[in-house]
Amino acid sequence: MTAPTDHPVADSVPPDSDLRFIRTLFLNGPNIWTYRPVLEVWVDIGELEDWPSNRIPGFNERLTSWLPSLIEHHCSIGERGGFLKRLHDGTWPAHILEHVTLELQVLAGMPAGFGRAREMDTRGVYKVVVRAWHETVARRAIELARELVLAAMKNQPFDVAAAVAELTDLAESTLLGPSTSSIVDAADNRNIPHIRLNSGNLVQLGYGRAQRRIWTAESDQTSAIAETISRDKALTKQLLSQCGIPVPQGILVHSASEAWEAACEIGLPVVVKPLSGNHGRAVFINLDRQSEIETAWQVASEEDEDVIVERHIHGQEHRLLVVGNRMVAAARGEIASITGDGIHSIRELIALQINTDPRRGETENHPLNLVGVDSACRLELERQGYTADDIPDPGKKVVVQRIGNVAFDVTDLVHPETAAIVCLAARVVGLDIAGIDLVVEDISQPLEPQQGAIVEVNAGPGLLMHLKPAQGSSRPVGTAIIEHLFPQNNTGRIPLITVCGNNGRTEITRLVAYLAQLQHKQVGMACRHGLFIDQRQIETGDRANWQGTHKLLLNPAITVAVTEQRAIELVHNGLAYDRCLVSVITGIDREFDFTPYAMHNDEKRFMIYRTFVDVVLPEGSAVLNADDPGLHDMISLCDGKVYLYSEDAGLPILAEHLQNNGHVVTIVDGQVVLRHTSLSIELMPASQLPVHVMDRAQILAAIAAAHALNLAPDVISAGLMAYSLNQG
Repeated sequence: MTAPTDHPVADSVPPDSDLRFIRTLFLNGPNIWTYRPVLEVWVDIGELEDWPSNRIPGFNERLTSWLPSLIEHHCSIGERGGFLKRLHDGTWPAHILEHVTLELQVLAGMPAGFGRAREMDTRGVYKVVVRAWHETVARRAIELARELVLAAMKNQPFDVAAAVAELTDLAESTLLGPSTSSIVDAADNRNIPHIRLNSGNLVQLGYGRAQRRIWTAESDQTSAIAETISRDKALTKQLLSQCGIPVPQGILVHSASEAWEAACEIGLPVVVKPLSGNHGRAVFINLDRQSEIETAWQVASEEDEDVIVERHIHGQEHRLLVVGNRMVAAARGEIASITGDGIHSIRELIALQINTDPRRGETENHPLNLVGVDSACRLELERQGYTADDIPDPGKKVVVQRIGNVAFDVTDLVHPETAAIVCLAARVVGLDIAGIDLVVEDISQPLEPQQGAIVEVNAGPGLLMHLKPAQGSSRPVGTAIIEHLFPQNNTGRIPLITVCGNNGRTEITRLVAYLAQLQHKQVGMACRHGLFIDQRQIETGDRANWQGTHKLLLNPAITVAVTEQRAIELVHNGLAYDRCLVSVITGIDREFDFTPYAMHNDEKRFMIYRTFVDVVLPEGSAVLNADDPGLHDMISLCDGKVYLYSEDAGLPILAEHLQNNGHVVTIVDGQVVLRHTSLSIELMPASQLPVHVMDRAQILAAIAAAHALNLAPDVISAGLMAYSLNQG
């Protein structure tokens, strides 16, 4: 975008001016702009091309008053307030639309993200590109941003708070929850790819056979048997007790009278709770009167027909998180109470003194829940001689909730013996990830001297209390889960080889897949001829597309994936994978018509094809056709090794590449050779190449890809001979 000329300030923009969306593309994977999914919107600003921001009276003031946090946008200037400087100097609506879209997403709870606004060939038409955390959210964000920008230009009202609230609600209903996000972010930090499998929190981490799955804090190692045991509190306590783990004595009851009899047998005070309940619902503690116990049984029985009465443990409620036989986080609960003022009722004081705490709320972003006047609260008040509508005396403290406020970090205080006991409890139940509830006076001291005990073992524990504690340090529980699922240097990846370019893609893809089978089982292939596993066709039709590659990466049987890629798929959909081990480019297609995507000149074609090199892993390789000069500038762009291939061993670029520690596959004196610096390996006579199937240059490309896949030269040559016979 060029700098604006000196336009005089006018009264206002034309009343019918608009920001018209011509086309919207969701690029769900690495693309020509960035490695992350983005929304690319073609915007026609029409006559607003003559209205940069410094020409519209009051526009900058209105925009920054509505969105003061725009000061944090560095823009191309590269410093805080950079975008505001661009506004002051004059910039165009498409650029403003980009920044407003990004800021609305931030205000709705998403991280800051990538953005671009680029002029197209037609005057007044721009490509606006913004990070898309979710397609639906990004589409709505840019629509709201358009309305906001136009309102600011035309000096019309706009309800920013309502727009942010709408976007926040949409984000909370569509994006991953914070617990799952913490695990996915930890995977991303380890360069482990992820694929969301449903509209909820079911996520695949890794590709093919190397994949693992999580559903919030449950993993594919969490057995159904263990989860069933954890839901049965009586069975859980029985198993724990038999293994020497302290648990409170309990009796299963089926009537109010049985509940009182059990309490008398156990000894007062007691706890009454549903056998298979969770999240603290219908749990009543410290009960010592028959009426309380019978009332508690009635409420608990509405949650589950099986109710348990157990000995009350004196102390504070704690939740300890165990991941892979290691205690990684601990939180303590606190009793919720109000203080009377002689004016307001207890119900009103709960709203004024407790629920106004910004840490409390109904979403997963709040570490503490809102306190309501439920059955447990009413019973607690009754024990103190109150109802929710009573007005306590000034200064009188009234307890309204004894459980459900576990959000105060105490990880560093946990006694080593207690940490060992909760790890054992998780193993006894059979859970790889468990939330252990225990009650103890002092978590820094051993359980036994205090008569502390484990009261529950939970599968699929919530992580928010450890990620965003109401008080104390956040704990990297997502990282702990990733380290458990992917120990040491496991990145969850399988070898992924992609083939793109202007010719021979399908033939090279099929040959590379065939060669890979010589060393690997369950080789998956997606190409123009269909979807294959070990040469067995499982889908017909053209699968050289986003969906074909995606299906291979989802398949837990696949150990190696080989995919044919079309450049137009990258432009229209983005890539279905984040990074690959080997990327083969046969050449830049200068004949394909990219005009509908405004990518028709040489510079933009280069941008398309370089993306296939940009996504090569540092331990991977790019395989480039040395006969295409347009690919030579991509050599320096690859994070990994680069193989050049050509039938012409005398190409100057090959000699230069070898001097720069590169790899070359070519033909010398009738022999196919692999070269690296001064090393030269004769692979086989060129006369024995399967040229009846494909041309020699394409075979050289496949040889380079196979060698980059770490296939030995003799295995490659034997495979080529066998391929020639099989295809003959």
